[in-house]
Amino acid sequence: MIKRIIGFSFIAIMIASCTPLNPSIMFKTEKGFKYDVQSDTNEVEYKIAPNDVLTFRLFTNNGFKLIDASSEGNTQIRNLDVGISYYVEFDGKINLPIIGRVDVSGKTLREAEFYLEEKYAEIYIDPFVLLNVNNRRVTIFPGSGGDGIVITLQNNNVKLLEALALAGGIRESGRANKVKLIRGDLSNPQVYLIDLSTIHGLSQANIILQANDIIYIEPVGVTRRQVISEIAPILSLITSFLTLYFVIDRVK
Repeated sequence: MIKRIIGFSFIAIMIASCTPLNPSIMFKTEKGFKYDVQSDTNEVEYKIAPNDVLTFRLFTNNGFKLIDASSEGNTQIRNLDVGISYYVEFDGKINLPIIGRVDVSGKTLREAEFYLEEKYAEIYIDPFVLLNVNNRRVTIFPGSGGDGIVITLQNNNVKLLEALALAGGIRESGRANKVKLIRGDLSNPQVYLIDLSTIHGLSQANIILQANDIIYIEPVGVTRRQVISEIAPILSLITSFLTLYFVIDRVK
């Protein structure tokens, strides 16, 4: 009988040991994975990308109506601030009135505005273009289960460190030396590994975020205390079986 109990105990411990450690860790990379390297000159302005939604406004005479408030009613002035939203398609092009589909992907907002002004200059006198990105969102996993958050980037040049601050910072269970920035096409993404555990990591945190970036802080692995807490119920069950066996054996 005692051999059966010991055998059962051994099997139970083996089953428990087969349970994968840290099953909640996401976006694992294989050993020797080559992370993307940031450019020596970090981008200082947001660049338009596919799936962006742009608010487009066009004025003539170098935007004279924007500053000629004395000659316009309040309602008309407010209406000038209302633009129409346009979707940047998968190929980086946007379909605008009159000029049709034009490529704006990879351009900063300023570059795109100048580019569109040149296009509309063939039709209007001194065109003045204003663009804004409406749907720039970033997903952040700050290092603890259930704490994922999606934030909207209100400014054009939000950096990694600012986004982490908006998300409440790195959780106690997160590893500051393993911050992954995942960007681009998810079927073949760019993956950057950033170490924020030292002051030298500030230069890496200077990267400008793009729409749909994913920031993942890897959580701390299973600790010795957690392993013991996982095995404790099994050991308790084994102890109970053995105690019961010896009590019954003595009674006999």
